[in-house]
Amino acid sequence: MYKKLLLLFDFNVVGIANNGNEAVSMYKSFSKKPDIILMDYRMPVKNGIEATKEILKINNMAKIIFLSADMTIREEALSLGVASFKEKPIKINRLVESINRVLSR
Repeated sequence: MYKKLLLLFDFNVVGIANNGNEAVSMYKSFSKKPDIILMDYRMPVKNGIEATKEILKINNMAKIIFLSADMTIREEALSLGVASFKEKPIKINRLVESINRVLSR
């Protein structure tokens, strides 16, 4: 869903992972790393916290916006060094504002 909406705002979506392992593998495979990563918490195989830890070990400067309906993991996600934490559901205009804010840092 987000892919189509983000394309409308002129963002280039370079990949969509179906689980945490895919997210990490995909990140490793990019020769040019994405400017920003949208990370969900509840994913099969490896959750978003685990995937985020691995991606930040690869590149501690990776900009990750964590999206989750589970507010109990907010502090843990922020303590990892994610750029932002947003509660789902989120309106697309708020997500775009957050992406632009993180990219401008």
